[in-house]
Amino acid sequence: MYPNWILQRAQLTPTRPALNYENQTWTFEEVKTISVKRAEQLKALGIKPNSRVAILGPSQPRLIFMMFACMHLQCEMVMLNRKLSKVELQYQIDDAQVEKVLVDDEDSPLLPNEQASLLFSVVENSKGESCEISKEWSLDQTVSIMYTSGTTGLPKGVRQTVGNHQSSALASILNIGLSEEDVWLCTVPLFHISGFSILVRSLLYGNAVRLYKKFDADGAVLDIAEGRVTHMSAVAVMLQKVLQGLEERGLEASPRFKIILAGGGPVPENYIERAHRLKLMVSQTYGMTETSSQTATLSNEDALRKLGSAGKPLFFNQIQIADTDAPFVNGEILIRGPHVTPGYIGRFSDKSAAIDGWLHTGDIGYLDEEGYLFVVDRRSDLVISGGENIYPAEIENVLLSHEAVQEAGVCGVDDETWGQVPAAFIVLNSDVNEKELHEFCMERLAKYKVPKYFYVVPALPRNGSDKLMRRKLIDLI
Repeated sequence: MYPNWILQRAQLTPTRPALNYENQTWTFEEVKTISVKRAEQLKALGIKPNSRVAILGPSQPRLIFMMFACMHLQCEMVMLNRKLSKVELQYQIDDAQVEKVLVDDEDSPLLPNEQASLLFSVVENSKGESCEISKEWSLDQTVSIMYTSGTTGLPKGVRQTVGNHQSSALASILNIGLSEEDVWLCTVPLFHISGFSILVRSLLYGNAVRLYKKFDADGAVLDIAEGRVTHMSAVAVMLQKVLQGLEERGLEASPRFKIILAGGGPVPENYIERAHRLKLMVSQTYGMTETSSQTATLSNEDALRKLGSAGKPLFFNQIQIADTDAPFVNGEILIRGPHVTPGYIGRFSDKSAAIDGWLHTGDIGYLDEEGYLFVVDRRSDLVISGGENIYPAEIENVLLSHEAVQEAGVCGVDDETWGQVPAAFIVLNSDVNEKELHEFCMERLAKYKVPKYFYVVPALPRNGSDKLMRRKLIDLI
């Protein structure tokens, strides 16, 4: 058994700052007190300990207090992505079979019609009921569930346990070090593994989190340059905006600032070179929802020597390339370690996350002669747009549900702002205009998944087995 992270941290460092948001600060003791109160309120409103609930809300302190309240009750939290369409949210809510959806009042309109929910304001203004808060958690207890798209186009609910999160956080700190003065800038969504892992690290490390409701490049630039923060997690498009902001203002990173962990896809080599000129330390990472955040990280000292690499596996983790021990040979990336999910829920609950103990990522890469990982392709057909993973099959399934579409294929095309954006290639069986297809997709997909371009073509490229060759689609433009 392991300690309840929230209670333990409040006992160890009660007066240390835990959370900063819009000029207001909460200590770890205050965070504990508020989250325990929310747990008592949730219980009084019928949320049972050890039940499964969904949570939807923007990145604000009240969301953190609600998450921590659910952790006190040892509930399994299904983290709903507020960028999704109502159709997508309904699928996840139904698949997870949650007992209740807890939703910030601001996000209530995002929920599917007639969806039973419990507003944050109702919880906050209700009378609590005394309940026993467990002081210990088991390693195999599921803390969070996050949906990630699969090659079938149907999202899978990924379980992340106490042991998964704890192993990931400990492996990270063994890599980057720890100081009592550390402050982590959180501009990534809390419903993503990148955001939630920052909260976990805060509890385990005892460092403060400076929270943004959404990414603000100007604010991040000043926080980094003026030394108000020491760490940041970012995707490539965020990193680019920070670099541009520093350059335009003639600023450099404060000596107090330590590192940006850059994930969500490959970081362009010139970003790393520009960052070094600005005295901004950047470490490229590789990870996924199934590994509770990063599984490999390239140290800043190797950033220029190993340009393009995602680094070596973190301390508790192992990485190998399927079917080869030789360096520089491409193959599927396999991962093993205590940070790897024990499995999925819902319709994929019978699907094993690992084969012979190894997570088969579907990503293609190689190890060099020193054991550094190079990711060649993020799942053969995956589109990574602004750090968001987009599976073409999911968009194709939506397009094929339109009566005018006979065939559909989707691939990523380069974009200066987002890295990639999805483009759709369609074979029609009746007339339809681009505007109608765009609106059709907007109703059924998150905005970032809606194709930016639609191309009507006479036929899609297929191989001898009649399988769609998505990599050939770009040649049709």
